[in-house]
Amino acid sequence: MTDDDFDFDLFVIGTGPGGEGAAMQASKGGLKVGIAERYRQIGGGCTHWGTIPSKALRYTITETTNVLKNPVFREMGLQASPTMEQLRRGTAAIIGKQVAMRQSFYDRNGVPVYSGQARFVDEHTVSIDNGERIRSKAFVIATGTRPYRPPGVDFDHPRVYDSDTVLTMAEKPNSITVYGAGVIGTEYASMFRNLGIKINLVNTRSGLLEFLDDEIIDALAYHLRDQGVLIRHNETFDRIEGHDDGVILHLESGKQLKTDVLLWANGRSGNTEDLGLENVGLEVNSRGQLEVDEQFQTANPHIYAVGDVIGFPSLASAAYTQGRAAGMHLLGRKDGNLRLDDIPTGIYTSPEISSVGKTERELTAARVPYEVGHSQFKSLARAQIMGTTVGMLKLLFHRETLKILGVHCFGANASEIVHIGQAVMDSEDLTLEYFIETTFNYPTMAEAYRVAALNGYNRLF
Repeated sequence: MTDDDFDFDLFVIGTGPGGEGAAMQASKGGLKVGIAERYRQIGGGCTHWGTIPSKALRYTITETTNVLKNPVFREMGLQASPTMEQLRRGTAAIIGKQVAMRQSFYDRNGVPVYSGQARFVDEHTVSIDNGERIRSKAFVIATGTRPYRPPGVDFDHPRVYDSDTVLTMAEKPNSITVYGAGVIGTEYASMFRNLGIKINLVNTRSGLLEFLDDEIIDALAYHLRDQGVLIRHNETFDRIEGHDDGVILHLESGKQLKTDVLLWANGRSGNTEDLGLENVGLEVNSRGQLEVDEQFQTANPHIYAVGDVIGFPSLASAAYTQGRAAGMHLLGRKDGNLRLDDIPTGIYTSPEISSVGKTERELTAARVPYEVGHSQFKSLARAQIMGTTVGMLKLLFHRETLKILGVHCFGANASEIVHIGQAVMDSEDLTLEYFIETTFNYPTMAEAYRVAALNGYNRLF
């Protein structure tokens, strides 16, 4: 085939972070790129019903709660109970800004956006809903995921929600059962508890977020319970019974939990069922996810897949980096120039959590001689000023070389603070001594690095 036989060098399916990253990287590299989006606006689930709206709501809840708890305002007699509609009021404007900004990226880079579901007809052809056929040399599948909906659960019931629908809740309930204690479940449990809603958090595992460092897990569990969240571990649902006045969750252990509403937050499924994958010889796993190699190529080498549709780590930040990596590979850059194994976690509970690098559990199993440095936020002047004294920064470093091996943060602004440690950890030249020798602004949360470094260094002698 000649170049004239193709409409594009690369055609991307999905305009979420993964698709955008691939399209922008390939376009800026000189390739002719097109992209398809089946939703009425670009941006994917991240923009419209996931990351952006949930974090916008979390911010509004946090700020509103802080104001209502402020003793100055309470002395003035300020008391209020905001409605869900009031709390969501600014979300639509933020989403609109995100859509407009991202549309400008495609416009500036000459990437046409096709509206409709794209389906493979053969290995180099997709059809769009309107019947138009597009031929491309290569493809990137970036279709994301949706909440897993097991058979037997009536998600049409007005009191049963999943993470895609919970933000449409019209009235603020008095109680919620959250089934599933992964990242999404714990974030929503924390968020709604800050509104004074009674929360049952049902975990199918023995502990919360087991991929985190054990000390962070313990801190999260303690503070959720301290806030009034009732956590139930090692439980599995038997059936869900919806009523006019609430929902009863029947557990296999025999327990029955009745609350005003139920949020199902247990697992995600890949959006792959309507892609025509059978026409290009691709199969998915039990959760509808595609398998890829380290270059994000599927079993069909000219078809890549990135983002949540390939599974872990299922982060918007990771999806964008993976999309860029696929675009670079297509451009012939195969030297691993992106830090794909260095993606921090960002968990927006209250307080939030962020970490990068190894955990104590991993270092112990690998028999790496490490030491720990702590900084408690309650001792930081900036945290005292802001009234955000719950939390800590934890540094793991090699006892002999002093290289940073892991950074774990629990508390206000954790997802911002972690990047300082990430930069030092990735440096070939910098060690723990960087934090000891560097002057930090005072008062700041970043000062926690100096405190933690000195704390750890003192343990060596």
